Amino acid sequence: MRIATWNINSVRLRLPLVMRLLDEADPDVLCLQETKCVDDAFPRNAFAERGYTHAHIHGMKGYNGVAILSRRPIEGQEVLHWCERQDCRHGVARVDGLEIHNVYVPAGGDVPDPAVNEKFAHKLRFLDELAGWWPQERSSDRPMVLVGDLNVAPLENDVWSHKQMLGVVSHTPVEVEKLGAVQRSIGWIDAMRAFVPDTEKLYTWWSYRAQDWAASDRGRRLDHVWVTPPLQDRLRGIRVLREARGWEPKPSDHVPVVLDLAD
Repeated sequence: MRIATWNINSVRLRLPLVMRLLDEADPDVLCLQETKCVDDAFPRNAFAERGYTHAHIHGMKGYNGVAILSRRPIEGQEVLHWCERQDCRHGVARVDGLEIHNVYVPAGGDVPDPAVNEKFAHKLRFLDELAGWWPQERSSDRPMVLVGDLNVAPLENDVWSHKQMLGVVSHTPVEVEKLGAVQRSIGWIDAMRAFVPDTEKLYTWWSYRAQDWAASDRGRRLDHVWVTPPLQDRLRGIRVLREARGWEPKPSDHVPVVLDLAD
């Protein structure tokens, strides 16, 4: 099974790029974040025409939104809400016995102080609630995949400069610790780092603010793929489609990540 994940930053605006991903990467399941449209406006027909006839859509107007598109039947689906909000950040679908969680963690604003920045406080609470939920509601022996824009770059080589990024939202010690608590909660395995050693730089996001993103290469690994222990032996490969950051027209600031699992 091939699963792709991508923060598309508006599925309708960048639909041609999504279609290009489907043509080039040929995933069985595609998970999108930040779709930015209500369910009725989601371009389902474009996906169905390429064989993705099964869909779990959970969106809102102009913000957030997650979607799971599949060529294989979706056997069950649900939506999870966090922080007493219904802001379309977590969709769940079961495909071929796998439970796939598509998650979009709040970005957290610019100031890494929850006392003065409500957005950062929301992000920290979101991560805390996730960490507490898993051991209560799911067993570590259940085959599960978690993908999405988690908006935290946890390792030193997940950012272009560990030293310079320590005070920047997405790489602060408190965020790294809280994301680590989510990962440890039921023993999630970082599938990307199973193939790319921690000693190597690995990015999935490059800012729009960079005049030449490729030359400056000041990236961060904000997008993640995790699996539970039963899937560890089924890991076959991971690809970060860095070239998609330059796809035209109007690229997303994130790039797709593609996971291959043995059936």
